[in-house]
Amino acid sequence: MKLVFATNNKNKILEVQQLLPPTIEIVSLESIGCFEEIPETADTIEENAIIKANYVTQKYGYDCFADDTGLEVEALNGAPGVYSARYAGEQRNPEDNMDKLLEALSNKTNRNAQFKTVIALNLNGKQHLFTGIAQGKITLERAGNQGFGYDPIFQPEGFTTTFAQLSLEEKGAISHRGKATAQLIAFLKN
Repeated sequence: MKLVFATNNKNKILEVQQLLPPTIEIVSLESIGCFEEIPETADTIEENAIIKANYVTQKYGYDCFADDTGLEVEALNGAPGVYSARYAGEQRNPEDNMDKLLEALSNKTNRNAQFKTVIALNLNGKQHLFTGIAQGKITLERAGNQGFGYDPIFQPEGFTTTFAQLSLEEKGAISHRGKATAQLIAFLKN
């Protein structure tokens, strides 16, 4: 089975393809000739995933799935949330985003946070949603060079390391995207 993954983020494609069984092949937006940036205009992670999946299905006619992810920090009332990628501005720079978040938490003792991923699957004319959550906390400083985004400052619950210190396989087994993808795979196998 071939499914379009509605993202241009090569890190996400790599991470998800590694989790999928060999019977499911991911096709990138680039492969279907979609080079435009799909607008993420919603106020929730769920709605942004739906917008992206619907865009590809309606404009290109493919069965596809799209995800949206946000980092929700308790002491910041769930921020950066849906604005995680552009928390420090439209330049979408992960270093700037981490700097801004660490600064916002500099005088806070509550560093609890969670990553939330929602996958919207458009398949055979129906839509299905899958949600994965990874609980953890924001560290005081960066550690590790694996992964992407906020991974160097997110320490998952039950670990003494950050996501950026874990291999792709280790992260995939416990991450928000890994959990949502596992639900997607289980659905596709039925």
